[in-house]
Amino acid sequence: MEKLEELGKRLRELRKERGLLQRQMAEMLHITDVHYRRIEAGKVNIPTLTLCFLADYYGVSTDYLLGRSEER
Repeated sequence: MEKLEELGKRLRELRKERGLLQRQMAEMLHITDVHYRRIEAGKVNIPTLTLCFLADYYGVSTDYLLGRSEER
């Protein structure tokens, strides 16, 4: 699976585990709903600082988000 698709898949799983909506994540990241949906769909790359923020927010490693590790 492509790295962006894996990132999107893992972000979607983590978001759903917390019971959050895509709109809520978009607001937290100060981006549009459409842009966040494209991230989860594996269509756009995200800045490194956003990746680090999301890893910290979900309590996982950036390697986990990128599909480089199965260990959260």
